[in-house]
Amino acid sequence: MRFLLHRIRRNENGAAAIEFAFLGPILLLLILGVLQVGLGYQSYNAMRSLSADAARYAMVQYQTGNEITDTDIETWALAEGSGAPYMLTASRLQVTVDPVTSRVEGADEYTITVTYTPDGVLDIVNITAPTLTYARPVFVIDE
Repeated sequence: MRFLLHRIRRNENGAAAIEFAFLGPILLLLILGVLQVGLGYQSYNAMRSLSADAARYAMVQYQTGNEITDTDIETWALAEGSGAPYMLTASRLQVTVDPVTSRVEGADEYTITVTYTPDGVLDIVNITAPTLTYARPVFVIDE
């Protein structure tokens, strides 16, 4: 009996499988977390570029004498954001254009705010992706 217990104690078959069973889920969560951060950064960069293009659109429209409303800018930004190169999901994208008190005399100031929730890869462990928000000011000449 003593020999059998000694032999079982020294047997290391399956040790790697047991260690992987403990560490595998942690490693998988770390990889998914890195993927989630990458998706967040990609979405944030797309939001910044979209707000810059919306600001450019508003400035060009005002300079050419077209009377556009805040809703026109929002609609344009939503349509552009769901297409290439941004590829943001339209149902999770929000764009608002708010007039604010201008800091520059002779110009109107607006704030374009883009809000987006990126894809969540950590939903399997009940961790949802954060909602990202980016705002930028836009100055247009008041004529």
